[in-house]
Amino acid sequence: MEISYKQIVIETVITFSVLLALTRLLGMKQLSHLTFFNYVTGITIGSIAANMVTLNTTDFTKELTSLVVWCCLTTFIGYISLKSGKLKVILDGQPTIVIKKGKIDKKALAKTKLNIDDLTMMLRQYQIFSITEIDYAILEPNGILSILKKPEFQGTEKRDMKIFPPSPNFIPIEIITDGKLIKRNLLEVGKSRDWLYNELKKANIDMVEDVFYAEIQSDGKLFIQKFETK
Repeated sequence: MEISYKQIVIETVITFSVLLALTRLLGMKQLSHLTFFNYVTGITIGSIAANMVTLNTTDFTKELTSLVVWCCLTTFIGYISLKSGKLKVILDGQPTIVIKKGKIDKKALAKTKLNIDDLTMMLRQYQIFSITEIDYAILEPNGILSILKKPEFQGTEKRDMKIFPPSPNFIPIEIITDGKLIKRNLLEVGKSRDWLYNELKKANIDMVEDVFYAEIQSDGKLFIQKFETK
């Protein structure tokens, strides 16, 4: 059965309106393709919408329902991942330190399926041509490399003036996010739970659950942001 131009226009307008509403529902994280899961989901949603408009289907409502259900599932998974740290790691992955204290971590490269050529190519995108300039490099879940240079390479003024600040004692790293303790990060910086609880007590905080975000700074001090009280 041939579909009229009028029906194509109507279905296109409906698809456009529904897709616009759904993308607003999914939020900016989905639109920005922060992770591979978000990226694949975005492509799938676009493909479903494109097929609805371009293919001569006889049952438009079924495909529209499929689009809505897919977006609702994505929203549900996003909500669950916010509540479950383990599920968030499964879906989004976690940052991986590939260069630590100026040395390449071979195990981390193998884990992230990167080779030396891939790593050096990513470094050159930051105008870094020597690994000796780097203190830490972290591969984020979205595939972007975050780099902390050694102090003497952080600004030309310091190097030109022969001012070489000492290396930081710690790499700034989050310890608590959304009321949950990140145990592996606490171990990474060589701190114990007792130390953390003592620091929280100094800030008049009794429980980890009261903290929205906390990170260890380069000088070893703990930055704390509590949940906002309503």
